[in-house]
Amino acid sequence: MAVPNHNPPRGMEGYDLGALSAEQQEKLNQFKIQTRLGNEKFLRDHPEVDVLLAGFLGDVLTQRPENIRDFAADWFTKPHLKDFVQGQLKQRENALREAKFNRKL
Repeated sequence: MAVPNHNPPRGMEGYDLGALSAEQQEKLNQFKIQTRLGNEKFLRDHPEVDVLLAGFLGDVLTQRPENIRDFAADWFTKPHLKDFVQGQLKQRENALREAKFNRKL
């Protein structure tokens, strides 16, 4: 059985290398791979998630709120959030179209 080449995440117990059989470990590894592929596909299919995260993190970094929880609650429930996301998606679409056009020149 392969030994991990890194320490366990901070705050977690050490790896128990004998806890899983080789077959169980292989199934777990395949599950992790499939989960990651599924997550990546979801994110590619839903660019609004990227817009939300980029907008939120950008505002956090520029405004540096003292209470991040209240800031996040307010940010994700603001009345014009849907309009913001749609506007950002439209800007990205236009930028891609323009870049594609410029490559043809």
